[in-house]
Amino acid sequence: MPSPPTSRPASVEASARIEAQRTRITELEAALWEGGLNESVLEDYQAAFRELEGLLEDLPEDRRHHFLIVIPVADSPQQLSSCLESLLTLCRSYGYGGLDRGRYRKVSVLLADDSANAELIVRNREIARDFERSGIATHYFGIDEQLTLMRRLAALGLERIVGRHSPQSFGHKGQAMMRNIAYLKLAEMQSGMTAERVLFYTIDADQEFKVKVATAQGGRSLYAVNFLYQLDRIFDQTDARVLTGKVVGDPPVSPAVMAANFLDDVIAFVGEMAASDPARCYRQPGAETSGSGEAAYHDMADMFGFKAGEEAYRYRCSLEGTPDNIACFDDFSKRLNRFFHGEHPTRITWYRYQSVADSVEPARTVYTGNYVFSSDALEWFIPFAPLRLRMSGPTMGRLLKSVIGDGFVSANLPMLHSRTLESTGQSEFRPGVVSEQHKVDLCDEFERQFYGDVMLFSIERLARQGFPDGLLPEGLVAETLDSIYAEMREKYLARQRLILGRLDQLRALLHAERQWWNHSDGNAPALSRFENFTQNVASNFAEGSPCSTRIDAPASWEVWRKRQLNAIDDLAADRQAWLLALSTLGIPGPG
Repeated sequence: MPSPPTSRPASVEASARIEAQRTRITELEAALWEGGLNESVLEDYQAAFRELEGLLEDLPEDRRHHFLIVIPVADSPQQLSSCLESLLTLCRSYGYGGLDRGRYRKVSVLLADDSANAELIVRNREIARDFERSGIATHYFGIDEQLTLMRRLAALGLERIVGRHSPQSFGHKGQAMMRNIAYLKLAEMQSGMTAERVLFYTIDADQEFKVKVATAQGGRSLYAVNFLYQLDRIFDQTDARVLTGKVVGDPPVSPAVMAANFLDDVIAFVGEMAASDPARCYRQPGAETSGSGEAAYHDMADMFGFKAGEEAYRYRCSLEGTPDNIACFDDFSKRLNRFFHGEHPTRITWYRYQSVADSVEPARTVYTGNYVFSSDALEWFIPFAPLRLRMSGPTMGRLLKSVIGDGFVSANLPMLHSRTLESTGQSEFRPGVVSEQHKVDLCDEFERQFYGDVMLFSIERLARQGFPDGLLPEGLVAETLDSIYAEMREKYLARQRLILGRLDQLRALLHAERQWWNHSDGNAPALSRFENFTQNVASNFAEGSPCSTRIDAPASWEVWRKRQLNAIDDLAADRQAWLLALSTLGIPGPG
C-alpha cells in the first residue's frame, strides 16, 4: 500500500513563493524600463515588493539588514523635511522590513544637527519628533549630546578628526567633522544592537530617495528604485564593506568648477534666441540623457577620467504650455544666479536604468551624501576633516580603494539632489557662498575647492606609492604636494582664461544693437538679470579677483602646504586614535 503524500515543510513552501515573487519583480522591473520609462508599471512594481514583504513574514527569521540612516543637517529645516518625507514615502511604497505595531522594523534615523541658529535647532528637533510619530524610529543627536560624547573621548586625541570647537559655538562644524562625530555615535549605538545586522547609510539633507528621469515632456522625479532592498542584497551577496551611490538632479560639485561649461550653454542659448523670431514658440529640447554619469557639468572632467563634452546643452524652459521665445528668454534669466548656489540650469544629471546587481563595480570616489557601510567599516572616518576642504569624499575614496580594495564598490543607486529652494533660488544654508542682494561671493568655496583638488590628487598619487599603509620615502609627501599644486594652478589659470574669453563673447552677443531684446523696454528686467550674472562671473573669476588671489598668492600656498603636509603625516596616528575611540565605545578593533 503506497504511503500517503507528504507536504513540503512550510519553510520550503515559503521559500518557493518568495523566489517566485522575486522573479515577478524582475519581470516588472524590465517592463518598467523597457524602451525608456513606462510609468504605468510603477504602481504594480511597488505593490509587488509589498507583497514580497508579506511573504517574508512567513519565514522563521528575517536576517536582512537593519538600516540606520545618518542625516547631518545645518540650518536647513525645509530640505530636512523633504528628505525625511521622501524616506517615509519610500518605506510606504516598498515596505522594506515590514511593520511591527505601526513602526518599520528595519529602518531608523540618526539626525545629526550641526545648526547654529537657535530657532532652527528647535524646528529640527520638532521635525525629528514628528517623524518619529510617522513610524520610523528617529534619534535626534543634538549639540548637547554631541558635547557629552566628545567629553567622554576628550583624552584620546581626536582633534585632527573632529576638530576643536568651543562649546558655546558648536554648530557649523562642516559636513565632514559632523559626520565623524556622528560615526562615533553610531559606534555607541552599534554596541547595543548586537542582535541586528546593521548597515549605516549616510545621506545629505538636500537629497531625496527618488530618481530623476528624462522624458520628452521634461524631468520626472519618481520613487522608482527600492534602495533599501537593493542595498541589503548587495551586502548579503558580495564582499562589499563600503558602497557609494551618486546623485541625479543638481550636480554634487561647486560652481567654482562649472563656470566654463555653463557659459558655453548660456552663449548657445543667447545665440539661438538671437536667430529666432521672438514671438515664435520656444523649441524645447528632447529627452536628452547625454552627460548622465559622465561629469558633463565639470569643467575639468578629464582629470577624473571622463571625456569632456564639446556640445552645448540646451535649456528646458520651465513655463507650462507652449511659451514663446520672449517668455523663455525671461524664464532663463531668472535661473542664471541659481548657478552660484549650486544649481546647473542646463546640465541636469538624469537617471539611466541599469540593473543594480549588474552595476556593482570597484569604486574610487565616496559621495559622502550617499554611501553605505557595514559595522566593521566604522574603522574608517572622513580624513582631514578639520581642513574643511571640498573633495573630501573623493579623497576618502582613494584611501579606501588603497586599503580595502574590492570591498569598496559603487552601484547604480543615485539619489535626487536639489541644491536650491524653488521659492528663493538659493540654498537654504551653504557655507562658502555669501549672497548680498544681487552680488554672490564664491571666494571661500573657490579656495576650498582648489586646495581640495590639490589634496585629492596628491593622495591619489601617494596611494599609488603604497599610502597609507606603506612606508613612503622621506620627502615624498612634500614633493608630491608641490608638484600637484603647480599642476592644479596651471589648470585653474587656463580655465580662467577660457571663462573670461567666453564672458566677453556673451557680453558682445547680449549688447549687440541688432538683438530684438534691445528694442523693447519689456525685456529690460531679463537683460538686467543677464548683466548681473556676467558681473558675478567677472567678480569671482577675473584675473586679480579676490577669489583668484586666494590661490595665486605664495603666502596662501605656504599656509595651506603646511596644513596639508601635517594632516597627511598625522593620518597614521589619527587612525590609531580613532580605533581607540571605537574600542572605548564598545567596538572591538579590526581582526
